[in-house]
Amino acid sequence: MNLRVLGIGLLLVTSTFLVVAPVSAKSKVHEVTQEIKLKNAVVEASCGQCHFGLKKKGCDLAIRYQGKAYFVEGVKIDDFGDAHANDGFCMALRQARVTGVIVGDTAKIKSFKLLPEK
Repeated sequence: MNLRVLGIGLLLVTSTFLVVAPVSAKSKVHEVTQEIKLKNAVVEASCGQCHFGLKKKGCDLAIRYQGKAYFVEGVKIDDFGDAHANDGFCMALRQARVTGVIVGDTAKIKSFKLLPEK
C-alpha cells in the first residue's frame, strides 16, 4: 500500500484500486522538523535583521551556521551591551562558540560565548 499527501487530498494506491480522499482545511498535517545539535560550534553572530536579512520587527540576535541564519532563543541581543554601539551586534559581525539545538528556524542556545575579535 502506498500513501501520499497531495495538495488536494490523500491518495491511496493499492494493488487493486485507487482511492482519492479530499483533505479538508481542518486536517492536521504533521511536519517533521530536523534538529541540528550544536556542541561548542563556532558560528557567526549578529543582528538577524541588520546583517542576515531575517524578517522580524526590531533587532534580534541571530547566528549563521553552515550558511543559514537562525534567530536565537535563550540569549538576547543586549546581553552583550548596546546592540547599536560601534562594536554591537547591529554594527558588527562576531564569532561565538555555542551549545544548543537548532529546531526549524530557531537556535535554542544553552551556552553562548563571544570569541575575541581578530
